[in-house]
Amino acid sequence: MSSDGAADSVAAMTRPRRAVLALLLLGGCGFRPLYGPRESGTVTQGLETIRVGLIPERNGQLLRRQLEQRLGTDGARMRYDLRVGLAYGIDLQGFARDGTPSRVRITATANWFLYDTGSPARLVANGTERAFDAYNVPENQFFSADTSRDATERRLLDQLADDIVRRLAVRFESGPPTAA
Repeated sequence: MSSDGAADSVAAMTRPRRAVLALLLLGGCGFRPLYGPRESGTVTQGLETIRVGLIPERNGQLLRRQLEQRLGTDGARMRYDLRVGLAYGIDLQGFARDGTPSRVRITATANWFLYDTGSPARLVANGTERAFDAYNVPENQFFSADTSRDATERRLLDQLADDIVRRLAVRFESGPPTAA
């Protein structure tokens, strides 16, 4: 083994040690992973008290279902009402020689508002999440194009639901949100 090979193997052995050391040091500065274990379940308990309002259209229904699954709403006492508006933008990115589209890009935008359920309801948090994805439109393959579009829309909805729940979890990390 050459001296370069020995140096590479020593460097490879010290990389995991450095990563462990870095993680231990992060714990000392107050860093906690979002999905890591918690002493008290304030984030989870807070997310379980969110009721997701109806979202119009088929993709809105799918987004609502994704949000409910991630929030874990199980009939607990609801303290918050999440209202989401969903919009799509479509860009044609590629064209065949005859001018028909061959690639489509979809941009999904979700504007969300979190209200407390008190009387009167007050806005306690809001945000806008965006996701984009694209699919190909094969020539004379209509079923394939529909399947690709459906898969793209489902990926977009999954990403939007993850982003909204992540943003809400960060909001609940510092305690229950209150109106400003």
